[in-house]
Amino acid sequence: MRRSTKTKLAAGLLIPVVAAVTAYAFTGTANAIANGEPVPDGKYSFSVKLTMTGIPTATGGKRNSACSGALIAPQWVITAGHCFRDADGVRVERPVADLTTATVGRTDLTGTGGREVKVVAVRQSTTADVSLAKLDTPIRTVRPIRLSNRAPEIGAVVRLTGYGSTQSANPVPETRLRTGQMSVVSLADSVTGLTGHAPEPDTTPCPYDSGGPFFLEGKRGPALVAVVSNGPSCPHGSVENAARVDNITPWIYKAMRDGRK
Repeated sequence: MRRSTKTKLAAGLLIPVVAAVTAYAFTGTANAIANGEPVPDGKYSFSVKLTMTGIPTATGGKRNSACSGALIAPQWVITAGHCFRDADGVRVERPVADLTTATVGRTDLTGTGGREVKVVAVRQSTTADVSLAKLDTPIRTVRPIRLSNRAPEIGAVVRLTGYGSTQSANPVPETRLRTGQMSVVSLADSVTGLTGHAPEPDTTPCPYDSGGPFFLEGKRGPALVAVVSNGPSCPHGSVENAARVDNITPWIYKAMRDGRK
């Protein structure tokens, strides 16, 4: 999962400490992704902001958090598996917060465009840090991103979008979608390794970018290949470990089909 300067060890996982209090309000400027750039209104509209309010903590309190993601079907959002963890830090197949809201198709979160819908169910991959969030209402006004069933080549440049922070120190989710590019440097069974490409060599995801989409751009439009999972404190020039999506598309389609029952 995304590393930050505020972490604690629980159930063998590094857990970002957002707030161990009942009420906490996020504020932010018009930035996200370290050394990225702002997205023009209406572009990459499949990008999703997940807002979790009232997540139980191991001490009996509540905290708030946020992740990024992408709409892959009218009623489904893909994100990182670790975005849905219980009070012990264990990934679970259910919304863990009192309320989890998906904001879809809203480049500027201070505006009113796009849609806000509730997350009502979760499916977890057993092989990668990937989860699917089911929405209570299908979204027909935003075109979902296409899933790629082919791995990107080593050296390929992929694009990332996210609503996260711009740094790991005192991270705060930002209010405008941002983007950057990274280069594929390695492929493992469940991980795609990437390094910064543009606008800067250390353009990288940050806390609250977890689950944000990495996608190839081409004539057929964006094609999702991975989601933000884990990396050093941002910005950084090291390898970012994204969760592969291209090799689990059969599971994704089956999970969505089963979720209609």
